[in-house]
Amino acid sequence: MRFLSHEEALAISDEKTSREVTSRHTVWSGRIVDVVEDHVVVVDGEAPVVRQYTRHPGAVAVVAMRGERGAEEILLLRQYRHPVSALLWEIPAGLLDIAGEDPLVAAKRELAEETDLTARRWDVLVDFFTSPGGTTEPLRIFLARDLTQAAESFAREDEEAAMIYAWVSLTEALDMVAAGRLHNPSAVLGILAAHAARGRQWEGLRSPDAPWMR
Repeated sequence: MRFLSHEEALAISDEKTSREVTSRHTVWSGRIVDVVEDHVVVVDGEAPVVRQYTRHPGAVAVVAMRGERGAEEILLLRQYRHPVSALLWEIPAGLLDIAGEDPLVAAKRELAEETDLTARRWDVLVDFFTSPGGTTEPLRIFLARDLTQAAESFAREDEEAAMIYAWVSLTEALDMVAAGRLHNPSAVLGILAAHAARGRQWEGLRSPDAPWMR
């Protein structure tokens, strides 16, 4: 076991790489995700191991923010999520299921379709893999500010038709996370990242076209 020096630790950054895949087949294919099985050599010189995971197109989410400096509010929406049998408070989000679509364009579309809002200012808050041991899904959370009402309202279907909304102060949202009242990963990470960014006076935010590991 080797620990990095302090200087080495300061340079920590995830990196894209690969290992030899000796075989791959699709176990099951669905409307959005596929289940894939790989036989992959994770350690040189050793036999391949079996890894099953879902292949996912990725998604974007949006922390929509309004209010004066120090009194910012974010928009939360409540939606039923059948796999976990729960009504979850979330932030606007959607799939990257249009081939070649720019993530910012997707984020703008989802914000408008789910909330009837548009934004004049966009930044990247945080990027993450939702569950890297079991899915390829990457997710980027944008910060949307200088909000305005969209030119048109969108019809919502299925679970989205029953969504309700709430403006919550960023400080209160952080308290909700700490108290275990929020469970959606995009909402939790978006709130934590937004609160941290406010503590840095919004310095260091990345541009909406910043490189993204996915």
